[in-house]
Amino acid sequence: MNKEIKNSELELEILRNIEENPKTTQRQLAKELGLSLGKTNYLIHALLVKGLVIVNNFRKSDNKLGYLYTLTPEGIDERAKLTILFLKRKSEEYNKLKKEMENMEINE
Repeated sequence: MNKEIKNSELELEILRNIEENPKTTQRQLAKELGLSLGKTNYLIHALLVKGLVIVNNFRKSDNKLGYLYTLTPEGIDERAKLTILFLKRKSEEYNKLKKEMENMEINE
């Protein structure tokens, strides 16, 4: 899988996670996605620069500063586009594997 596809799938997962839990932390995202904290920070920063996510500060009950991530309308659109591309790639992979299996059965 090339780097661009991998990053788009990771961005999709981050957008999904943020939409489901805006109070998620980068540490939680990193753990859930199996990424380093640095890679997670890099991807979130890229989403911020693209204008797909905005971040607001909020205070937790223990007075630590926290962040609230929100998808922008553009972020919602991008999540939908990335989902469609992901499903298209997976469908193509499925069809390719199915054809390989059919060819294996013919050759046996």
